[in-house]
Amino acid sequence: MAYSKVDQGILASLRQIIPDPKRLLTDKQDLAGYSYDASFGTYWPEVVIQPKNTEEVAAVIKLANAQKIPVYPRGQSTSLSGGPLPVEGGIVLDLSKMNHKLEVHADDLIAIVSPGVLTAAIHEAAEKVGLMYPPDPSSSAVSTIGGNLAENSGGPLGLKYGVTKDYVLGLEVVTPEGEVIRTGGRTVKNVTGYDLTKLLVGSEGTLGVITEATLQLIPKPPAAATLLAIFDDIVKSGEAISKVLTSGILPAKMEIMDQACIIAVESYEPLGLPVDAEAIILIEVDGHPRAVEEEIREAAEICERIGARQVQIASTAAERANLWKARKMVSPAITRVKPTKISEDATVPRSQIPAMFSRLKQIREKYQVNLVVFGHAGDGNLHPNIVADKRDKEEMQRVEKAVEEIFQAAIELGGTLSGEHGIGNMKAPFMEMELGTAGLDMMKRIKDSWDPNNIMNPGKIFPKPGQKLNLTEE
Repeated sequence: MAYSKVDQGILASLRQIIPDPKRLLTDKQDLAGYSYDASFGTYWPEVVIQPKNTEEVAAVIKLANAQKIPVYPRGQSTSLSGGPLPVEGGIVLDLSKMNHKLEVHADDLIAIVSPGVLTAAIHEAAEKVGLMYPPDPSSSAVSTIGGNLAENSGGPLGLKYGVTKDYVLGLEVVTPEGEVIRTGGRTVKNVTGYDLTKLLVGSEGTLGVITEATLQLIPKPPAAATLLAIFDDIVKSGEAISKVLTSGILPAKMEIMDQACIIAVESYEPLGLPVDAEAIILIEVDGHPRAVEEEIREAAEICERIGARQVQIASTAAERANLWKARKMVSPAITRVKPTKISEDATVPRSQIPAMFSRLKQIREKYQVNLVVFGHAGDGNLHPNIVADKRDKEEMQRVEKAVEEIFQAAIELGGTLSGEHGIGNMKAPFMEMELGTAGLDMMKRIKDSWDPNNIMNPGKIFPKPGQKLNLTEE
């Protein structure tokens, strides 16, 4: 589709909607900050708008739809799949400034939020009244709830509590034609008509702009306990994960670090981790104090039976925090190995975790890439990360082949391209691999019905004919 450019006439119309020059950005140095996210590639917008309310969003979208100009909703741009990248130019809507509403209604167990509110602020507000908002992406300290809703984000607690879509009761949305609609509501039960809320969460901004969300909260568990288990064989660690999950215990978190992660963390900040071990798993259980005590002990016994070299149970909150410190340092540590990080979130059924570990070892050796594995092993949501140098084209071509084979492995094992990062433009070329021609076509028909001019976040989810993964920037 041929889109219109943002010319002086359109800028004049946009300035009538957003008269504050500080919220309508056209200078190159301002646009530069909106040309990338936390994934890969650089794409320049033609103008950036920072709306403050739903009315401004609706007016901008109506104008964009009439003039056939692409629009890209954006929060703090922590996306790892290219979700907010302006791949066709046009307008970036910076919703991070739309952060005025964070209401907690404890009696109804809900929070009502604007899209620019930081996810960590929702956690803090809920905990002040003894409640909990479970979705906890690792970026929650800096990511906005609007971005979490668009990408259907998860996190370590997804194993027990699910992902973002499981806690959204209702939405206010500006449609691609500039109309304001509401979906769902503030009740737990709501079966009226099609579930547009579920359709919109995870649609990556391709079906409209979320301008308000009603989120479900739950009582915060009164106790938690954590253990760390060390394995000399990463496939054995996968077996231990599967065994714990089939034992009747449902941990709140279950995370894994492979040997490359352990070595990277020790090089980054020595914590006394065993660099000769093939894997470390961290298990956290929460709930009633007596149940927590019994379950963490049973999980430790299972790890030892499967072959853990050592198991350590934290006895204090400080010890728990110390055990999690290593996991939190993985991302900054591995980026010191090489400057370019390709972060994937291919996910497999829990029973296939050992097989996926084995396939990842083969891919690492076949393509001779720096492939490290960590992530939320309890729900099969692994994070195979490849660290490379994008200036080395030969290396990046090997990385492209390795990434494609990671996706193939996940699909062949009954898994999915994404457990929590979304598709964006990075994984669009692989959508047919998972959905098939008819499945992808059905999604495209929904998109065409909602957004006939294809102005909402084009270039995401749906691949162009012949589109390939390209990690070699010119």
